[in-house]
Amino acid sequence: MDADTTTETEITAKVIDSLYVEAMVLADDARAYFDNFSREEREGLGPVSRVAFSCEALKVTTRLMHVIAWLLARKAHFNGESGQGFPNASDGLGVVAHTDDLTLTTLPTSARSRIAASIDLYDRVLRLDGRLREVRANVSPARDLMQQLARSF
Repeated sequence: MDADTTTETEITAKVIDSLYVEAMVLADDARAYFDNFSREEREGLGPVSRVAFSCEALKVTTRLMHVIAWLLARKAHFNGESGQGFPNASDGLGVVAHTDDLTLTTLPTSARSRIAASIDLYDRVLRLDGRLREVRANVSPARDLMQQLARSF
């Protein structure tokens, strides 16, 4: 394995680990907010905004779960644990419903900040997924197998 590939793999693994920590912290914060702290804010909303609030809470959860699943698959791949029982590292990031900017304006600031953070994280991981797909498309299967073997030893 050449030095450039080793460095790229190490950097990518570090980025994946950092994004994973960020995703878990954001998921815990979003869960705490949407489950507990948002009750008073939610009660102050009109019926349509309450539904929008609930839909956006589900979108945040879905975004974060897609991100976490994608990151776990990459972590498994980098640790040589890919295979049976693990998501395929070549699987892309799951698609999530779009959040409408107009809807966001009707929601409390606390909700908007969590929604925006989940969108930002999802978009960054989506760009990383695209970059990794480009790199993977340029790697020969034989070289990829040699790299996997080298990581195993």
